[in-house]
Amino acid sequence: MVNIILLGPPGAGKGTQAKRLVDGRGMVQLSTGDMLREAKTSGTEMGNRVAEVMAKGQLVTDDIVIGLIEEKITGNSGGGFIFDGFPRTLPQADALGRLMEKTGQSLDAVIEMRVDDAALVARITGRFTCGQCGEVYHDQTRPTKVAGTCDACGSHDLRRRADDNEDALKQRLLEYYKKTSPLIGYYYAKGMLADVDGLAQVDAVGVAIAKVLDKS
Repeated sequence: MVNIILLGPPGAGKGTQAKRLVDGRGMVQLSTGDMLREAKTSGTEMGNRVAEVMAKGQLVTDDIVIGLIEEKITGNSGGGFIFDGFPRTLPQADALGRLMEKTGQSLDAVIEMRVDDAALVARITGRFTCGQCGEVYHDQTRPTKVAGTCDACGSHDLRRRADDNEDALKQRLLEYYKKTSPLIGYYYAKGMLADVDGLAQVDAVGVAIAKVLDKS
């Protein structure tokens, strides 16, 4: 069992690679957003706390997120866990470390998906998805075979995220570098950091990540 963190700015491909690891290695992806949405309707004590906080329009505290993670990792081994979207800050990294120790588990690798900002902007601003089946396309690198029609399911419901524009993306990158990039130095100092080229082809990125995991 291998437990990892995927680090990288918005659009680096963390979600794509996490899905490959789930499908190929039986790992469990722990996405903060997914966990919060699931908890909100779970009816558990922690879920009720989440629902109450979100109903008030407040931010979910780190201790609640850590509590949700603890629920997920306790008694669930499988192929290991992928932490996606958490930690985002140094205090969260400390809290995750304490939780792993408490539950008798280890964090085996932290993989930074490195990107060039200009290339990332071009990648993100050109992407669109099918609203029916979720297939992902790109204006330059992967257009649909027939304009306005999904290759996979034939739907005409092709969508772009509202924040997939240059100004919004630059703001998201700024937030990432301010809050999350210090984690790179944090985990490097612990000897846990590995990096891969996040802008390489999807298969090549997957191979690079597999090499890191097989060394862990």
